[in-house]
Amino acid sequence: MLNDKVKAYLHFHVIVFIWGFTAVLGALITLDAVPLVWYRMLLASVFIFLWIKWKKKKLSLAPRRILVMLIAGVVIAAHWLTFFGAIKVSNVSITLALLSTGAFFTSILEPIFYKRKVIWYEILFGVVVICGLYIIFKVETEYVLGILLALVSAFLSAVFSLINGKLAKQEDASVISFYELLTGTGAITIYLLIITFFGSSTTGSNNDFFDISALDWTYLLILASVCTAYAFIASVAVMRHLSPYTIMLTINLEPVYGILLAFWVFGSDEAMKPGFYYGAAIIVITVIMNGFLKTRRKFRKQPKATS
Repeated sequence: MLNDKVKAYLHFHVIVFIWGFTAVLGALITLDAVPLVWYRMLLASVFIFLWIKWKKKKLSLAPRRILVMLIAGVVIAAHWLTFFGAIKVSNVSITLALLSTGAFFTSILEPIFYKRKVIWYEILFGVVVICGLYIIFKVETEYVLGILLALVSAFLSAVFSLINGKLAKQEDASVISFYELLTGTGAITIYLLIITFFGSSTTGSNNDFFDISALDWTYLLILASVCTAYAFIASVAVMRHLSPYTIMLTINLEPVYGILLAFWVFGSDEAMKPGFYYGAAIIVITVIMNGFLKTRRKFRKQPKATS
């Protein structure tokens, strides 16, 4: 019988596949990034709230914990805004390939969050990742903005993973998700009110914001329910059994799943120059090697069983 850690790992692979499909949905939905993320977070908050009520879970938490969740909510909102923004100005392949650098950012930030020493090969692999990024920048010059947005999104995903890695061991996954998504919705709402007040809205008129086609509503409901509410709660839950780095390492399969799905849905529109795939392969292989060395290092540190 599989233990909890293996079950969590396999479950997380399903979640990562769903996240890969999220990128395709983001490309299919005709809304701009800001309204897309606003609707996604709002609808997902409602779905999770109904789940909490059905399960009769308590929403009351210590003020300090809520404050951390509020910060995490702003971070995940910014992550999704840059993620979908990158898809809109480039494509699914560029965005997902660059999102794999999240594991690299995690290896840099994890010593700060968890107060451990920096490992020498993390620096070496960091240089190799930068080389992979250089190759992509060099061959895909028309997608520079998308590449930059995807890198920011990857950094924010690493920060969010580290914050939730601690929260998941203390609070219920659905409660964490509800507060974070509701906070993200509120943060984007405040942003929209500010830019509307100053007359510099980049999301179109109010009519455009609320004028959504039936097909877009269908995609949004799938995005909010399956790809957000379910995946969000499940991903936070598995963090009880997996380390933040393992989570970020597994997320590196998201580009593989997402790019294959994008090819299936969009065909030749997702085809990139050979240099892009060289650079992406360097990044993904480097991250996998980093994870392999970390795992071996942890096993060596474990005390050997005595007979």
